[in-house]
Amino acid sequence: MQISIQKLFQSMSIPAQYDANNIESKWYDYWMKNNYFHSEPDKREPYTIVIPPPNVTGVLHMGHMLNNTLQDVLIRRARLLGKNACWVPGTDHASIATEAKVVAKLKEQGIDKNDLSREEFLKHAWDWTNEYGGVILEQLKKLGCSCDWDRTKFTMDDDMSEGVIKVFVDLFNKGLIYRGYRMVNWDPAAKTTLSDEEVEYIDKQGKLYHISYILKDSDDVVTIATTRPETILGDTAICVNPEDERYSHLKGKQVIVPICNREIPIIEDEYVDIEFGTGCLKITPAHDVNDKGIGEKHNLEVVDIFNDDATLNSFGLHYEGLDRFEARKEIVKELEQLGCLIKVEDYNNRVGISERTKAMIEPRLSDQWFLKMEDLVKPAISSVLETRDIKFFPKKIESTYKHWMTNIRDWNISRQLLWGQQIPAFYYGDGKDDFVVAENIEAALKLAKEKSGNTKLEFRDLKQDNDALDTWFSSWLWPISVFDGVRYPDNPEIKYYYPTNDLVTAPDIIFFWVARMIISGYEYREEKPFNNVYFTGLVRDNQGRKMSKQLGNSPDALKLIKDYGADAVRVGMMLLSSGAGNDLLFDEEKCKQGKSFANKIWNAFRLIYGWEVADIEQPEHAKIALSWYENKFQETLYTIEDHFNKYRLSDALMETYKLVWNDFCSWFLEMIKPAYQQPIDRKTYNAVIAILEDNLKTLHPFMPFLTEEIWQYIQERSSEEALIVSSWPEKKSVNKAIINDFDFASEVISGIRTIRKQKNIAFKDTIDLSVLNSENATKTFDLVIKKLGNISELNYVDSKVEGALTFRVKSNEYFVPMQGTIDVEAEVAKLTEELNYTEGFLKSVQRKLSNERFVNNAPEQVVASERKKEADALAKIETLKASLESLK
Repeated sequence: MQISIQKLFQSMSIPAQYDANNIESKWYDYWMKNNYFHSEPDKREPYTIVIPPPNVTGVLHMGHMLNNTLQDVLIRRARLLGKNACWVPGTDHASIATEAKVVAKLKEQGIDKNDLSREEFLKHAWDWTNEYGGVILEQLKKLGCSCDWDRTKFTMDDDMSEGVIKVFVDLFNKGLIYRGYRMVNWDPAAKTTLSDEEVEYIDKQGKLYHISYILKDSDDVVTIATTRPETILGDTAICVNPEDERYSHLKGKQVIVPICNREIPIIEDEYVDIEFGTGCLKITPAHDVNDKGIGEKHNLEVVDIFNDDATLNSFGLHYEGLDRFEARKEIVKELEQLGCLIKVEDYNNRVGISERTKAMIEPRLSDQWFLKMEDLVKPAISSVLETRDIKFFPKKIESTYKHWMTNIRDWNISRQLLWGQQIPAFYYGDGKDDFVVAENIEAALKLAKEKSGNTKLEFRDLKQDNDALDTWFSSWLWPISVFDGVRYPDNPEIKYYYPTNDLVTAPDIIFFWVARMIISGYEYREEKPFNNVYFTGLVRDNQGRKMSKQLGNSPDALKLIKDYGADAVRVGMMLLSSGAGNDLLFDEEKCKQGKSFANKIWNAFRLIYGWEVADIEQPEHAKIALSWYENKFQETLYTIEDHFNKYRLSDALMETYKLVWNDFCSWFLEMIKPAYQQPIDRKTYNAVIAILEDNLKTLHPFMPFLTEEIWQYIQERSSEEALIVSSWPEKKSVNKAIINDFDFASEVISGIRTIRKQKNIAFKDTIDLSVLNSENATKTFDLVIKKLGNISELNYVDSKVEGALTFRVKSNEYFVPMQGTIDVEAEVAKLTEELNYTEGFLKSVQRKLSNERFVNNAPEQVVASERKKEADALAKIETLKASLESLK
């Protein structure tokens, strides 16, 4: 076999440079052609990941790069471990984002969404989705993602939508979904309600306006303070605290609202904070959740002054049609002219904005659909926080999860949008309860006849609810619905692949998605949806800022892949990561480092490829080197697997990186490399190939393209022998002694190299080495030391060698006889200067360490660092003095 390898090597021309762009497309096409990514249920252990479905409108950004690299690392390793690896890709219909894109496109064509029927609009939306949607999935292929593309799902696929409707009907029938008139979060840009989780809160510098209201039939005034003067047009009361003696005389009186001149009562309620503002609170039940509560308690009128786009309606009087913020400016001017504006103060206000559109949220009263959460969350709380059936990485995320789950509110699941699953509620009359919920209109008609007692009802008498369901109401079923487990709960695929193994996701959707998937998993499978959740950090720029188009600080992901290669970018992203849950600061230099690593591996392969192989005896130094590396590989393999088991994926890469760069390239290949223009023995060569193949296997999850390219160059292989479907290296016992022996020997070799460099002794010139073996170190690696140090004679001595250069490794002392070209006088002067400097440095360190205040108060690691400096300086002084003594 190995003879054929050499012949094959000799017949091929290995390019001098690794050409990532050509190689990556070649191997991805090969993997796709051979269907390596596809999975079907069989007798093997399944390993399943479902992709966090990106928005169908999305394009590849740095967060996707990190998240999907991590997923691909896990899935490729599982494949090598012999598991039936299944990574399900797909996209989310992203109702708000997609509808906004479609509306914008229609506007360009002179079409108003409001002029279209639902069916007409949905045709435009599907046309847009089919033309522009799903681009991100093609971009993921450039990154090397080995998803089962045959299983690609879209949350608006017919089967997925059918499952969503089925769940809605089931939850309604269980009494868990209800319709209620509530104060909701209204996004005036998207013209829809949002759930609490879709609202972000920011600090905004605003104004606090002090406005006076004239008492009816009096010249007296009361003054209120508000951050939103435009809403005075919706005021229906002024409220004071009954304990506030300043206003006890106002009980039962009325005031006149400026501008609109509406008469409203002064009421009393303990809710009012006596210390805040003036102690008088304007009550606007239509536009503040707390005011709504007071309004219901005191039976106040509700006056809604806004249209759905946050312009003022007819209650805005002469400001009708004006945007709320423009209206605010104009109303402040009018209040000033009326003499009602007492003063204006700067005020820092915390306001809610839409997570999607960034528009400022309006509290609004509206009929909406809600899902009761109180009982649904209980199994999901237990599985993460009590039984630990689901593990979070990092564990600290559990506290965030606990806070939200134990303070959860009912989920507003309706959206005033057309793009999405239409709520399956059918109205047959004008009464509040004249509706039924059913999976289709046929079932709805039957239910409507039964509920109304009207057997003459027809399809045309039914009107379906106009609202669509929240996008998250479809994606919360994702791990179940991608295997059709909602429609067919006992089908072979859901029983084989569910629960999935690992979920890799960003922490900012823990509430939107992760928690809700756990809830639905227990509700519809009575089982967790996944075993482990790995939370990535957010990718920020090198100044720690969140990446955004506005800041222009988000690199072009595809350009990075083109410039450095996918493998290099994958490695770069993982080198930046400091573990699960931690944000990372993007630095393009890490992609360059990844590319350098790829070139290092490629050049190592070319070095091996260039050796001539002969049937000669295997040298002893090669035997020792092979034994060391095989044990070092096994030791590292155990460490790598421990990192994987603990989801320290970046650490697993770093161990692999160090093994290949340092141990394999820098040490091992130098140890077994044949002399110039000399052949390598066949036994060593065959062992090197086997070692190289094991290295490629451990590298493959991180660098799939490069490793497959080298793997296929090594020998001609069938499609069944491709690296992607080969086997993870087998774990064996480790001889720690030989690893420790080499660690000592490597320090000796480094000492020799340092002397050669300092004294300008060319490597081609042999030198002698004498050892005062106080450490009683093993002589196992003496042949390796001789080879890598180009030592002609290595002798063990009982006393110091006079007139020699010296260095120490632990308590062993090594002597290199002076060469004739060295100027002894100059060398003495140089060493004396270095000794004086080091002694001065030692004194400064010891002064610091003798300071009790420093030792007692400085951080432990700082004190430890100073003690190490002291020890290193003492050792260096001893060596310098020994060198000087030997030169006298």
